[in-house]
Amino acid sequence: MNATGDDVRALALALPEVSEHFAWGMPIFKVAGRLFLTLPEEETSMAVRCPILDRDELVAAEPDKFWIAAHEANNAWVRVRLAALDDRDELAAIVTDSWRQAAPRALVTDQEGG
Repeated sequence: MNATGDDVRALALALPEVSEHFAWGMPIFKVAGRLFLTLPEEETSMAVRCPILDRDELVAAEPDKFWIAAHEANNAWVRVRLAALDDRDELAAIVTDSWRQAAPRALVTDQEGG
């Protein structure tokens, strides 16, 4: 697919109440003030929220796509290599899932039409 940081940025900023900031030497994205995505490694990867059990399964199943940064080993985050993604739908699903985990419940319900 050859996804870029700009692709991630466009998808993230299209979601409700998302803002982009710069911290720790990289772009970061927050929803309603809560961090849900970062663009480390010169925007060649992204770090997203992911429950630890799910994260470990993803890394085991697709280690060329997903990995865990050492400083995030005890946190519910996973890294995703942008170049390894299959298509834009997969990228959108990962970004949106991370957003859902950080967003207030009412905002998620509104977004999903419920």
